Amino acid sequence: MTEQFADVGHGVTLAYERLGDGDTALLLVAGLGQQLHDWPGGLCELLVARGYQVIRFDNRDVGKSTHFGFPPPSPLDFLRKRWHTAQYDLSDMAADTVGLLDALELSSAHVVGMSLGGMIAQTVAARYPARVTSLTSIMSTTGAARVGRPALSTWRLMFGRPARTRTEHIERSVRMFRHIGSHGYPFDEHAVRAAAATTWDRDPHPAPGVGRQLAGILKSGDRTAELSAVIAPTLILHGDRDLMVNPTGGTVTAGAITGARLHTLPGMGHDLPVGVRPTLTDLIDTHIRSARSTDATHR
Repeated sequence: MTEQFADVGHGVTLAYERLGDGDTALLLVAGLGQQLHDWPGGLCELLVARGYQVIRFDNRDVGKSTHFGFPPPSPLDFLRKRWHTAQYDLSDMAADTVGLLDALELSSAHVVGMSLGGMIAQTVAARYPARVTSLTSIMSTTGAARVGRPALSTWRLMFGRPARTRTEHIERSVRMFRHIGSHGYPFDEHAVRAAAATTWDRDPHPAPGVGRQLAGILKSGDRTAELSAVIAPTLILHGDRDLMVNPTGGTVTAGAITGARLHTLPGMGHDLPVGVRPTLTDLIDTHIRSARSTDATHR
């Protein structure tokens, strides 16, 4: 499908794609620094084959969506939690997501988010309950202290020197995903290189936007209390080898949302390898069908 653009309000335009023509809308929210193609085409095809209309998009500050002009925090700013006056947070990114639903004339959708996208999806479900038919949060967390945190080795890679060229960006992505990827599955270096090349080609020099997105996460703090407002049927998915968001993040998210179900995926890290995609598809589809059944019963 051809990329399209939607004005979602507040001066933000989001790039998006719609895949499939099913009646049931499934909105995929990408993670930190990720673009719409980081929801792998193979996974999207599996979901479309189940009858879903799959919508994937670039969050603000990445890809072809609106980028902001203020400087990202320095490492010292992150340590001090000192943010630029224009710094946004997860509530702003959630408003973007709802704005996309508005632009697409969707009253609600089944919302699936991974990593940062899981945090955004959680925030949408908490603040806009009528817009979320079901919630699936993958490899994400609540922002609570001392849980769901990256390994120290991951922090070192995250705060390395930003890539200055396409080649550097690709090599940096390979190093990162060798580290945080799913060690229980084969490492597909070719796929990682191809995705990284697409990322650079769509948005050269992505580091400033990633820095602002990361600041948005940290500025939002602990959202545990807010998540008690989520009423959508919720599925929490987390790999047991995640070095970016420790599996404790999934545990506390499930505990924060009433009735949430936690499913741990053995061997999965902080990516979506080919081998796990059929299982993810089954889990998401079963969850959505259960949510539909529950909703019909309550009518």
